Amino acid sequence: MNKKLEELEAELISCRKCPRLVAWREEVARVKRKAYRDQVYWGKPVPGFGDPNARLLVLGLAPGAHGSNRTGRMFTGDGSGDFLYPALFRAGFASQAEASAPGDGMALSDIFISAVCRCAPPENKPTRDEVSNCLPWLALEMKALGKLQGVVVLGKIALEGLLRLPAFADLPRRQISFGHDRFYETRPGLPWILCSFHPSLQNTQTGRLTAAMFDQIWQRAKCKLK
Repeated sequence: MNKKLEELEAELISCRKCPRLVAWREEVARVKRKAYRDQVYWGKPVPGFGDPNARLLVLGLAPGAHGSNRTGRMFTGDGSGDFLYPALFRAGFASQAEASAPGDGMALSDIFISAVCRCAPPENKPTRDEVSNCLPWLALEMKALGKLQGVVVLGKIALEGLLRLPAFADLPRRQISFGHDRFYETRPGLPWILCSFHPSLQNTQTGRLTAAMFDQIWQRAKCKLK
């Protein structure tokens, strides 16, 4: 990880700006789920994860209460990650299909994973103000990713959060709406945007998002990289 990202991570994990999220993430980490009773939960804001030279950013919603809030790594330890990482492996972005915890050998190539909200929210629903509090961290991450060319947004809230960043403020919002596999060029100096349904169990177990649909997203993203 480059120095800018390392410094940013050190600052981010000490953030306590949102009282509701701080209380929730720490309560979950204290009470724990029965299956993970013997584990030490992370219970802090979750930093981005991946290749500091990445050309592609993957943007999710927020850490899962017993996933990233437990493991401390994006999309690691829950059903969403169990669907995401195998897809990234098939596309050549990940070194392995399974992601269980930091230290499991997972390495990402040309890709960096982040989220618009860094603390686990109750019912997976951060408020608009909570997302606003977190967006500066995303802006700093993106600035530190000097080779960034594109962003794959996982879900509507991720797209909305991205578009609220100051750098994206002058884009024609009415012409950018969420839909699976929708692609948007932006303007010189900004990464393009590719939308995908979020790999939540709500989407994957109902067939709204299939493995074939998800694979198509990553192949399309690879083709757009220069």
